[in-house]
Amino acid sequence: MHRERTTGESSASLLSEALTRATSLFRKEIDLARAELDSSLQAAFLGIGLIVAAVVISLTALNVLSAALVAALVEAGLETGWASLAVGVAFAVIAAILAMMGARKLKSVTLGPQRVADNVKADVAMVRERVSD
Repeated sequence: MHRERTTGESSASLLSEALTRATSLFRKEIDLARAELDSSLQAAFLGIGLIVAAVVISLTALNVLSAALVAALVEAGLETGWASLAVGVAFAVIAAILAMMGARKLKSVTLGPQRVADNVKADVAMVRERVSD
Protein backbone atom coordinates (compact mmCIF):
# COMPACT_ATOMS: atom_id res chain seq x y z
CA MET A 1 0.00 0.00 0.00
CA HIS A 2 2.88 2.29 0.75
CA ARG A 3 4.15 1.64 -2.77
CA GLU A 4 0.87 2.84 -4.35
CA ARG A 5 1.11 6.11 -2.50
CA THR A 6 4.64 6.71 -3.83
CA THR A 7 3.54 5.87 -7.36
CA GLY A 8 0.55 8.16 -7.00
CA GLU A 9 2.68 10.94 -5.61
CA SER A 10 5.29 10.58 -8.35
CA SER A 11 2.57 10.50 -11.00
CA ALA A 12 1.10 13.66 -9.54
CA SER A 13 4.50 15.36 -9.42
CA LEU A 14 5.22 14.27 -13.01
CA LEU A 15 1.87 15.63 -14.13
CA SER A 16 2.48 18.86 -12.25
CA GLU A 17 5.94 19.24 -13.78
CA ALA A 18 4.57 18.51 -17.25
CA LEU A 19 1.86 21.14 -16.83
CA THR A 20 4.38 23.66 -15.52
CA ARG A 21 6.67 23.05 -18.48
CA ALA A 22 3.79 23.20 -20.97
CA THR A 23 2.60 26.48 -19.47
CA SER A 24 6.11 27.92 -19.57
CA LEU A 25 6.55 26.79 -23.18
CA PHE A 26 3.19 28.28 -24.14
CA ARG A 27 4.09 31.62 -22.53
CA LYS A 28 7.45 31.69 -24.31
CA GLU A 29 5.78 30.97 -27.64
CA ILE A 30 3.26 33.77 -27.04
CA ASP A 31 6.09 36.18 -26.16
CA LEU A 32 7.98 35.17 -29.30
CA ALA A 33 4.85 35.66 -31.42
CA ARG A 34 4.32 39.13 -29.95
CA ALA A 35 7.93 40.13 -30.56
CA GLU A 36 7.88 38.82 -34.10
CA LEU A 37 4.58 40.52 -34.89
CA ASP A 38 5.71 43.82 -33.31
CA SER A 39 8.89 43.77 -35.38
CA SER A 40 6.99 43.05 -38.59
CA LEU A 41 4.39 45.73 -37.91
CA GLN A 42 7.00 48.37 -37.05
CA ALA A 43 8.86 47.69 -40.28
CA ALA A 44 5.59 47.74 -42.25
CA PHE A 45 4.46 51.06 -40.71
CA LEU A 46 7.83 52.67 -41.35
CA GLY A 47 7.75 51.46 -44.94
CA ILE A 48 4.20 52.74 -45.42
CA GLY A 49 5.11 56.15 -43.98
CA LEU A 50 8.07 56.48 -46.32
CA ILE A 51 5.95 55.44 -49.28
CA VAL A 52 3.28 58.02 -48.43
CA ALA A 53 5.90 60.76 -48.22
CA ALA A 54 7.38 59.67 -51.55
CA VAL A 55 3.94 59.65 -53.17
CA VAL A 56 3.16 63.19 -52.02
CA ILE A 57 6.47 64.52 -53.36
CA SER A 58 6.14 62.49 -56.55
CA LEU A 59 2.67 63.85 -57.26
CA THR A 60 3.99 67.39 -57.05
CA ALA A 61 6.86 66.56 -59.37
CA LEU A 62 4.55 64.72 -61.74
CA ASN A 63 2.27 67.77 -62.05
CA VAL A 64 5.21 70.01 -62.93
CA LEU A 65 6.67 67.49 -65.39
CA SER A 66 3.29 66.90 -67.01
CA ALA A 67 2.80 70.60 -67.58
CA ALA A 68 6.30 70.86 -69.03
CA LEU A 69 5.69 67.89 -71.33
CA VAL A 70 2.37 69.29 -72.55
CA ALA A 71 4.05 72.66 -73.17
CA ALA A 72 6.82 70.96 -75.14
CA LEU A 73 4.30 69.08 -77.29
CA VAL A 74 2.36 72.31 -77.93
CA GLU A 75 5.63 74.03 -78.95
CA ALA A 76 6.25 71.11 -81.34
CA GLY A 77 2.97 71.91 -83.08
CA LEU A 78 0.40 69.65 -81.36
CA GLU A 79 -2.82 71.23 -80.17
CA THR A 80 -3.15 71.69 -76.39
CA GLY A 81 -5.99 69.18 -76.01
CA TRP A 82 -4.21 66.43 -77.95
CA ALA A 83 -0.95 67.09 -76.13
CA SER A 84 -2.71 66.82 -72.76
CA LEU A 85 -4.45 63.60 -73.83
CA ALA A 86 -1.19 62.03 -75.02
CA VAL A 87 0.59 62.87 -71.76
CA GLY A 88 -2.36 61.62 -69.66
CA VAL A 89 -2.57 58.30 -71.51
CA ALA A 90 1.19 57.75 -71.23
CA PHE A 91 1.11 58.32 -67.47
CA ALA A 92 -1.98 56.08 -67.09
CA VAL A 93 -0.19 53.21 -68.85
CA ILE A 94 2.88 53.64 -66.63
CA ALA A 95 0.67 53.74 -63.51
CA ALA A 96 -1.16 50.55 -64.53
CA ILE A 97 2.11 48.68 -65.07
CA LEU A 98 3.49 49.83 -61.70
CA ALA A 99 0.24 48.88 -59.92
CA MET A 100 0.34 45.35 -61.35
CA MET A 101 3.99 44.93 -60.37
CA GLY A 102 3.23 46.16 -56.84
CA ALA A 103 0.26 43.82 -56.46
CA ARG A 104 2.45 40.85 -57.42
CA LYS A 105 5.06 41.83 -54.83
CA LEU A 106 2.45 42.19 -52.08
CA LYS A 107 1.11 38.67 -52.66
CA SER A 108 4.42 37.20 -51.50
CA VAL A 109 4.52 39.17 -48.22
CA THR A 110 3.45 37.42 -45.02
CA LEU A 111 2.98 39.27 -41.76
CA GLY A 112 2.18 36.19 -39.72
CA PRO A 113 4.58 34.90 -37.07
CA GLN A 114 6.19 32.13 -39.14
CA ARG A 115 8.89 31.22 -36.61
CA VAL A 116 6.30 30.72 -33.89
CA ALA A 117 4.25 28.45 -36.13
CA ASP A 118 7.36 26.41 -36.92
CA ASN A 119 8.29 26.19 -33.23
CA VAL A 120 4.78 25.08 -32.23
CA LYS A 121 4.84 22.36 -34.90
CA ALA A 122 8.21 21.16 -33.63
CA ASP A 123 6.95 21.21 -30.03
CA VAL A 124 3.86 19.20 -30.93
CA ALA A 125 5.99 16.66 -32.79
CA MET A 126 8.33 16.35 -29.81
CA VAL A 127 5.44 15.85 -27.36
CA ARG A 128 3.88 13.22 -29.63
CA GLU A 129 7.20 11.43 -29.89
CA ARG A 130 7.70 11.37 -26.13
CA VAL A 131 4.13 10.30 -25.44
CA SER A 132 4.40 7.41 -27.90
CA ASP A 133 7.68 6.21 -26.31
